[in-house]
Amino acid sequence: MQTDMKLTAEQAMEARHSVRKYDPNEAIPRGVLNEILRLAATAPSSWNLQHWRFLVVTDQAQKERLLPIARGQEQVVKAHAAIVILADLEADKSARPVYDGALAQGYVSEQVRDTMISQIENAYRDNPQLARDEAIRNSSLAAMQLMLAAKAKGYDTCPMCGFDREKLIQAFNIPSRYLPSMIITLGKASAPAHPTQRFGLDELVIENSF
Repeated sequence: MQTDMKLTAEQAMEARHSVRKYDPNEAIPRGVLNEILRLAATAPSSWNLQHWRFLVVTDQAQKERLLPIARGQEQVVKAHAAIVILADLEADKSARPVYDGALAQGYVSEQVRDTMISQIENAYRDNPQLARDEAIRNSSLAAMQLMLAAKAKGYDTCPMCGFDREKLIQAFNIPSRYLPSMIITLGKASAPAHPTQRFGLDELVIENSF
């Protein structure tokens, strides 16, 4: 059962591990799942374009369809949800609704709104590489935040990149605007994650310059 445990940000980061064994009988209440997704969506993004959408697969038959696409990784059918992170390749189309909304709320002036929209349109124009880079980069921020939010709520996750992207797109009718960048399984662990060896800061940190 879901507990009322609350973790600090630091505790959630330390406790989060990639879990591959889930209890299929442990359901996540829809309200809790929505809260995890809401928290994930508070992630930062370039120009606040929010380059992510979440395809949430909880129906067991749909998860079974996903299993061969995920190359037989059983976690997609045992976890409560398999969440496909969709990277928005046309995030520039969100510029006007984002900044019109900001103007209506009094967050920006008309001049700032028009300047930001112009910047976005100029950056994206005839630049599919930037669109792809921005989509993957920014949706990954939301993906990481989703995993931390889940852990803070007492649930476990695993990011997965081992799947057939084209078959996933076809099977779930994903529009061309969105690029599936990863799948995150979400549920309650039935076995602990494998321990991992981490580099120390002496291996990871370069002070000022190489």
